[in-house]
Order: sequence, then structure tokens, then C-alpha cells
Amino acid sequence: MAIDKYEIVIGCEIHTQLLTKTKAFCACENRYGGMPDTRVCPVCLGLPGAMPRVSKGYVELGAVAGQALNCNIARFTKFDRKHYFYPDLAKGYQITQYDIPLCTDGHVDLPFKHYPKDEQPGGEKCRSTNFKGEDCIVETDGSKYRRVRIERIHLEEDVGKSLHIEGKHSYIDYNRCGTPLIEIVTKPDMTSPEEAALFMQTVQEILRYVKVTKGNLEEGNMRCDANINLNVWEDGKLYHTPISEIKNLNSFRSIKDACAYEAKRQLDEFINDRQEFNPGFKVTMGWDEVNGKTVVQRTKNSFVDYRFVVEPDIKPFSVSEELIKTAFDKVGELPEQKRNRYKKEFGLSDFDVETLTSYRELALWFEEASSKSKAPKRVANLILSELLAKLNEEKKSITDMALSPAHIAELADALEEKKITSKQGKEVFAEMLVSNKMPSEIIKEKGMEVVSDAGAIEKIVDEVIAANPKAVADYKSGKTNVVGWLMGQVMKASQGKANPSQATKLVQEKLSSL
Repeated sequence: MAIDKYEIVIGCEIHTQLLTKTKAFCACENRYGGMPDTRVCPVCLGLPGAMPRVSKGYVELGAVAGQALNCNIARFTKFDRKHYFYPDLAKGYQITQYDIPLCTDGHVDLPFKHYPKDEQPGGEKCRSTNFKGEDCIVETDGSKYRRVRIERIHLEEDVGKSLHIEGKHSYIDYNRCGTPLIEIVTKPDMTSPEEAALFMQTVQEILRYVKVTKGNLEEGNMRCDANINLNVWEDGKLYHTPISEIKNLNSFRSIKDACAYEAKRQLDEFINDRQEFNPGFKVTMGWDEVNGKTVVQRTKNSFVDYRFVVEPDIKPFSVSEELIKTAFDKVGELPEQKRNRYKKEFGLSDFDVETLTSYRELALWFEEASSKSKAPKRVANLILSELLAKLNEEKKSITDMALSPAHIAELADALEEKKITSKQGKEVFAEMLVSNKMPSEIIKEKGMEVVSDAGAIEKIVDEVIAANPKAVADYKSGKTNVVGWLMGQVMKASQGKANPSQATKLVQEKLSSL
């Protein structure tokens, strides 16, 4: 027997905490960190007789996420109980959604340009037969994308957090109990560890953009469970390896590394000790980042273990058209759409649009500035070269700046109309940061405005040429670099106010005519 080829098959379950003010089913504050066990109540601790309530904001944020990820939003839904034992699951069950989730049948399109050329999907790697008459490569606005389908997004609550002190004790902090989550479940459409990492990165960007989550992986705002197995062709026959679920991956690197290791482990296991694939059976794995390998945690039968029942304390409910419309309005234009528009409207590079759309506040700030300016491309350049450099230096975001979009718009127009030189533009920008004055005010106070009057510039050029006969003689003898030196004298004589392009042209014309 010989292996002809194999293919990696990955589906993701992404758990994302929502930015509600309170927890999912009670009035406890929804906030990360703080003193353990200080933001709890009978409801989130699951004490007998405590009755959960569903907040409208919780459902609305779930619907916003669904709209942003191209899902259908259910008009009727319900909550269920999922039973399992875990030390930090206070109630012994989790309130979640089972057979009628809030969101279904969505998709995320991964930009083709982010794939290395030798790993760009297509052909056999694409597995387009999994799609209901729809190819996995889609094209929008002339750009190619790899489509990953989302099976469902359901609402559920988070569990507590176990704290382990090596060699001493384990503790449980219940502050996280009841934190509102969405779980995003994909189809098994990803074919490489890099693609799985890119998918989570894209989802994080989208959900941050629509203000559904902080998306901070280090704080556990987003976590990924990766389900992975292999399709293996041996002597022309197709085999499937058992599915492994790698739990609680909390960085893009760990998703990529864990899936890569597990794919190799499964291939070795297939060669040396193959096991039959069972669709209801999974091996739950953990990722040992220190040693760079997956480790078995437990085995489970996916559906039997959980004993799902309808949540008896929360009635099934309807989702109004008004709530769905509100969620849709909150989504707005997503980052990839903005990037395509910026390239078309403003002629910006891929790098420029990636930077300007890196977070929503910056993109909106740029749009407001460009709408107030006659030179939006110069606005973009000022933000990218001057403003962001200052923000990075001071470790601030655009919302911390005292400058308004109108400041940058006015400075861009002054540069575009050649009222000031690029060197003076830097001086004006520095002064704006200190005084918060508008560029026109600074230019006037400092007497910076460029002289573009042809007669005035010609007079200065004539005076400079007359005062430097040796330079003229050098030019006549073939030393053309003297033009630059004379230009420096013209700028010095005009105190830097002469229009550089006009002055250069006049110097060249005068020298040529001698």
C-alpha cells in the first residue's frame, strides 16, 4: 500500500465575547479582569431558584455579528441547555442554542492576495463539491476571494476561569460566568493551517469593525476550536482520518502551528495505526505551546454526551424586523469593501488602504478629512506619513488626537495648491500639534505663503544671477549642477517663499539665454 496524496480538512468554532454592558442573563457587569468572584450573582452562579433573563442588547449584538458575516437572521429562536461537567461550569450545564440558532448560512471571503502564490486555492484543494452549486472562489470588484461558509452563529454564555498555581492549588474565578458569547461554526472548508489562521484574523477584523467585540485574543475575548482531519488517497482509494478538536487556541500563530502539527500527527497515525472515521466521534486535543505539540484531553461522542434540552426558564422568542434592521444599519461598510473603494476613488496602494482601514475610527477620520479637501490622496499621505507616525510614537489612537480632520484637510489643500513647500508643511504640522491652530492661521502668522507671482520671482532670479558671475561662467563651461546652487540662492533670497518649480524654470531659462 502507498499513499498517493492527502488533503487537510479544517472547520473552526470561534467563541467571541460580546461588548454588552451586562452579562448574558443577569445584571452583573460584563468586564474583563478585576478581583475574582466580585461580579457574580445567583443567576450566573446557577443557584437554585435564580431566573435568567435575556437582554435585547445581547440578541441585537448577535444579529449585528450575523449581518456582518453574511448570515440569515432567524425570526424565531430559543435557548437550550447543554449538559457537561467542567470545574468552572457553575451550573453543571451551559445555556446555549442548539437546533434553532440566531444566525445561519453565512460566509467570509478571504482575500486571495493574502495567500502565498504556491498555496493559492484552486482545483482539487478547493473542494468546490462541498458547495451547493457555488464555487469556493468568488470574484468581487475585480478581486478574487476564497469563500469559507459559516454554518451557524449561536448565542451562549461563557464559563468561569480556572486558575492553577503550580505545586499548590487550583482556584476558580467565576467573574466570567455568564459572559455573553457567540459561537461561529464554519463548514469544513479550510484546507491549510495558514488558511485557518487567516480566517480567524479576518473574522476578528470584521467583528471589531462593527463593535461587537474587543477581539483581544490575549484576554480570551476570542478563542478558536479547530476541528481537523485528513482525506488520504491510498492506492486510488479515499480514506478519512478521525476528527480531532483542538481546544482554546488563542493566537493566530497557535492556530497555524497546532493545525500543522496535528495534520502531521494524523498522517503518521494513519500510516502506522489507522483508525476508522466515525462522524459522531471526536478526540479533544489541547495545544502544548511550550513543547509545540497537541495532547489528548478526552474522547467524546458529539451529541450523546451533552443531553440537550430546551431551556425551561427562558421562553422561545421572536426577533423583530426592527431589531434586524437596526443590526443591519450598525454594520455599514466593512473593511474589505472600504479598501476596494479607496483604491478606486483615491488611487491608493494596497499598503495604504490596509493601513487606513486597520480600525474603523481611523477609516472614518480619513473619510471625513478627505471629504473636506480638494486633494484626498494628499490627505491620505499626510495621515500615513505624519499623523500615524506621531500616534505610534506616543502610543495613541486617532480618537486621542486633538487635531480634527479639518486640520489635515486644510494642510493638504495648502500643499496641493503650492501655497507652502513640503518642508514648510512639516513645520505647520508640528505647530498644529502644539497649538491646535488651523494651518491657514499658522501660515499667515509665520509669513510662510509661497510667492507664485511670476514678476516677483523673476526679479529675485535676475538679482541672484547678477550677483554670481562665477556661477554663470561655470554653467557656460558645462557645469550644469550650478543650477541647483543658484536655486538655493533664490530660495534663500526669497526666505523660502518662492515657488520652487517656477523659480527653477526661470533660472534655467535665464541661464540658457545668456
